[in-house]
Amino acid sequence: MSADTTTPAKVPPPRQAPPPPLAPTPRGKRMSGGAGTPWLLLAPCLLILGLVLGYPLVRLVTLSFQKFGQSQLWGFQPADWVGFDNFTGILDDGEFWAVVVRTVVFAAGCVIFTMVAGMLIALLLQRVSGWVKILINIALVASWGMPIVVATTVFKWLFDADYGILNAVLSKLPGVDLIGHNWFASGPQGLAVIMLLVVWGAVPFVVITLSAGLTQVPQELEEAARLDGAGAWNVFRYVTLPILKPIIVMLTTLSVIWDMGVFPQVFVMRGGHPEPEFQLLTTYSYDRAFVVNDYAQGSAIALLTVLLLLGVVAVYMRQMLKIGEVE
Repeated sequence: MSADTTTPAKVPPPRQAPPPPLAPTPRGKRMSGGAGTPWLLLAPCLLILGLVLGYPLVRLVTLSFQKFGQSQLWGFQPADWVGFDNFTGILDDGEFWAVVVRTVVFAAGCVIFTMVAGMLIALLLQRVSGWVKILINIALVASWGMPIVVATTVFKWLFDADYGILNAVLSKLPGVDLIGHNWFASGPQGLAVIMLLVVWGAVPFVVITLSAGLTQVPQELEEAARLDGAGAWNVFRYVTLPILKPIIVMLTTLSVIWDMGVFPQVFVMRGGHPEPEFQLLTTYSYDRAFVVNDYAQGSAIALLTVLLLLGVVAVYMRQMLKIGEVE
């Protein structure tokens, strides 16, 4: 008999049973720790903000409805409640409305020049070489980090009537004679100098933020727009600007809030005693409180300023909600 040369058939290995499905984790027991975890993490920050900002704001509101001067400050007389008398006296004062108009015009000029200059510099930074961009960023950060008092002192020296270098440089131009010219002899010229100082200190933040936003603009969209025949302005208007709109709205709102609250630039530039034509809402409130010693009216002016800024914040929130709905 010949040997059996057929190979035995291989038996497939037995199939393993699939693992049992994991039980669904209840929504309240996820790894995030529940809905109360974010509030627990924010509690220390909210507590600090409540202590640092809450008490001064409550005290500000309280003083604005009281009669509070030096006699009340030293405890010789009680602080009587006068209702809305402080607000009525302020709103009936023509000087207050002149200060409001001056503050709005000053802040609007600062915001416009800051945003335009910041956008232009940010666009130029996209078209320079790497080492030039590094040098410009270093200069921007250095100017941004300079203390306000130091920057104000430097500008005060630059525009000095007797020793200011700006008058000497401009006088070199044909037909220009500014030797001994006092830039602070009139309110508009002096506020223009202070506006230049505010813009100089605010531009770096705008440039750095817009430069970061420009890196998120897809190059393909810009190239497609150019292929369709769009010029540089149309590419910026219809491609770049819509993408940067949330950043621009945020920067504009922050600039309005910061420029409406300008104080040290005016205070230091005018030697601690701003003239009436240099008064803004912040310095006007300070003078009423600590020069006239009417702390109640000073608090009322500050409270009206806060309400005005809250209106700006409300407009900002509305614009951001509109942008979110479109997206």
